[in-house]
Amino acid sequence: MKSTHEHYLSHRVLKINVGFLLSDGPGNSQDSRLDIPSAVRVAEDLIINTMAGPLRLTRTKEGILVQAQLRIGITAECSRCLEAFNRTVEVAVEELYMHPAPVATEFFVGADAILDLAPLLRAEVLIEASQRALCRPDCKGICPECGSNRNHESCACDTTRIDPRLRGLRQLLDSSSADA
Repeated sequence: MKSTHEHYLSHRVLKINVGFLLSDGPGNSQDSRLDIPSAVRVAEDLIINTMAGPLRLTRTKEGILVQAQLRIGITAECSRCLEAFNRTVEVAVEELYMHPAPVATEFFVGADAILDLAPLLRAEVLIEASQRALCRPDCKGICPECGSNRNHESCACDTTRIDPRLRGLRQLLDSSSADA
């Protein structure tokens, strides 16, 4: 799905310098708030329109524990009519970024003391966004015959036609409703 965004904030806004926490030692934490009001290209397949919520970074002996409760605005595709719409997802994040990283891992704090939230946010948002979403609760979807969007136009297609393989089921349903 193509996005209509022409300009994005740099993905560097998702990189946090945690050198102060690394030098403070285990047990120290920093509370802050993420508030990104403009679109950020997190990865090739994900653009975050907005993001806001509390963020806590805690130094452990293994690295930096990232905890956040974020409201993230994304552009989604309606499961019924396939139109793009703005959707807000709630994402709870809790991940340990290793430092120093004993083996190659996706979540680590580099030697430059930079923690990159982009891979974590990408994973969490894609999981949350994979659930079916509707542009509105009363979305009428698309016509199975002609493909027109029923939210914007009517069509004269006969949608009462039943697949011959399901005709027996239709008769069973009709007879059970007649008995009731």
